[in-house]
Amino acid sequence: MTVFEFGKCKVDFRSFEITGVDGETYSLSQREIKLLKLLIDRKGEVVSRDTILSTVWGYNVFPSTRTIDNYILAFRKYFEKDPKEPEHFLSVRSVGYRFVA
Repeated sequence: MTVFEFGKCKVDFRSFEITGVDGETYSLSQREIKLLKLLIDRKGEVVSRDTILSTVWGYNVFPSTRTIDNYILAFRKYFEKDPKEPEHFLSVRSVGYRFVA
């Protein structure tokens, strides 16, 4: 899958560009795209922080779990109508995150 659409939003995994809920186009980093792809590929499933860290960052790098939270906050700003009441990027307390299209 090279392009994924949900609602008014679009993710182009090849160009690393997204179209946010506001209709604007943004460029993401390789790590942001990897995290987005992981969550979208596992749509509806809870993805643990450990899985995110090992898949997106690898075993040799140990960012804090706050780093993941900051990426999710950015995704909410891009893709959610109301980032404080997310519909797509949901937190699962003490476990990880779930993407819902």
